[in-house]
Amino acid sequence: MPKIKTHRGAAKRFSVTKNGKIKRSKAYKSHILTKKSTKRLRGLRQTGYIAECEQKKVREMIPYK
Repeated sequence: MPKIKTHRGAAKRFSVTKNGKIKRSKAYKSHILTKKSTKRLRGLRQTGYIAECEQKKVREMIPYK
């Protein structure tokens, strides 16, 4: 069978933890930050995880990570 190509956009956005969860960064952190509260921005710094229902799709995009 031929190799599967990695989706380069997904490879830059997601990484797989040792436990097999898929790590992602939070959205809404790039611009218009003045109106967002400090508490909200602190929360956006932390990493999130992909929901169970979306994991299969993401794993297909990053097969070798």
